[in-house]
Amino acid sequence: MLQSISNKHDVHHERRRKNSLASLTSSLRDNKTHLLLAASGSVATIKLPLIIQKLAADYQRLHPNTSADSGLSIRVVLTPSASRFLAGQSHEQPPVSSLLDMACVDGVYVDADEWKEPWKRGDAILHIELRRWAHLLAIAPLSANTMAKLANGMADGLLTSVVRAWDAWGDLDGDVAAVVGGGARHRLVDGSERPRRRKRVLVAPAMNTAMWRHPVTARHLGVLEGQWGVYGSKSGGKKGEEQEEEGEQLERRDGDNAEVAENENADGWFEVLQPKSKALACGDVGDGAMMEWTNIVAVIEERLGFGQ
Repeated sequence: MLQSISNKHDVHHERRRKNSLASLTSSLRDNKTHLLLAASGSVATIKLPLIIQKLAADYQRLHPNTSADSGLSIRVVLTPSASRFLAGQSHEQPPVSSLLDMACVDGVYVDADEWKEPWKRGDAILHIELRRWAHLLAIAPLSANTMAKLANGMADGLLTSVVRAWDAWGDLDGDVAAVVGGGARHRLVDGSERPRRRKRVLVAPAMNTAMWRHPVTARHLGVLEGQWGVYGSKSGGKKGEEQEEEGEQLERRDGDNAEVAENENADGWFEVLQPKSKALACGDVGDGAMMEWTNIVAVIEERLGFGQ
């Protein structure tokens, strides 16, 4: 019995250690590939464990001479709504705490972790450290609610704060970022000069068909794709033309910023993976379902250069 209690204590201690801010900040330059993987409130959150498993397995297959844990580091962020889909309801819906036991997962965070202890001067701030740490942020699924928050610049939780604090211009995190485009040198906020580097945010929307086709979704996509997006990622489907027109209107309104973005980095920093059409969990049939999770994994691996 004492051995059982000791084992449980050791497991709990290891989980606390992995989730600590000290562990996060000490791993900023650990020579691993860093994926910040997030989920917001959609049924498609149940695919998150499968995404993690395949990423770890694929990394191991592509790098047989090293363990996946020594080369790939995944940290997970869940919104409160997303956590409700991973509460141990079934085999495909394990409890959130179990994600920390999966290969390559070095941290699992929820909103309560942001200000767990009273902050004092000199303390690290979780959403800033996660931004600095990540080479890529992938949000799969991205719910209609969280999409609206991102497009409107809200920062009311850990995930939205990470995106709101993202280094959109590549001025701050260049020493840990991959070069996304262009080699021209720029004077940065710290006074140094070097090629501007941007880290990408990758999102996979998942919502009811009526939500996906709603006019306000077109407006939000006009921001995420039209203003921030990588070129060529405009939404298709029945509402594609309306979404593109909305994006053009927003770009005209913010013409100066759009011109700066085009001149300094034509690739942008935000990528939207288009949803698919299927029978949804709610019973409706139509578009809005999250892209097939295996295809999301393939995009993540390509962006992170798994095969290199």
